[in-house]
Amino acid sequence: MDIINWSSILESLLFAAGDEGLSLKQLAVVLEVDELKASEIIEGLKQEYDRDDKRGIMVVQLAGTYQLATKKENAVYLKKLVDSPHTSTLSQAALETLAIIAYKQPITRAEIEEIRGVKTERPLHTLISKVLITDVGRAEGTGRAYLYGTTKEFLDYFGLKSLKELPQLPEKVEDEFIQEEADLFFSKFQETINS
Repeated sequence: MDIINWSSILESLLFAAGDEGLSLKQLAVVLEVDELKASEIIEGLKQEYDRDDKRGIMVVQLAGTYQLATKKENAVYLKKLVDSPHTSTLSQAALETLAIIAYKQPITRAEIEEIRGVKTERPLHTLISKVLITDVGRAEGTGRAYLYGTTKEFLDYFGLKSLKELPQLPEKVEDEFIQEEADLFFSKFQETINS
């Protein structure tokens, strides 16, 4: 009989889920076990992390979901990483999200996700932490979603006096041309960030 390495599987699932985490029910469905067994697996991994002082992560339960988090003992080093302006560049996802916000602001997360076709929670978090975007209010209607817009730091970072200095988007072009232009825009955008 094969022995299933539940800890390894659970660790991979929680890592892939990121900040959204996974509920006990979701874990039970994916692992193809009942919720009691899923709870035992989670508790086992949690204890493994708690016992091992050499590990920098732990399993936490927040708002009904389980997720990986960093240990509080390492907070001073994490703060240094976040505060250092040149430790990381923006990912392609963050650049795409930033471009959408710059051109379409104010805009909700759902509208950004509709344009990109994928979730944008992580890129939004990155852009907010780098103070390139901020919430600028709430949308009217059900749910009153946050509206995002760029900041003064965004303008400073890219050497713009105002949003009017952003390059004009073409009115009507073929899909292949749009992709080429987008690739060129994002590569120039990345060069600006890296310099």
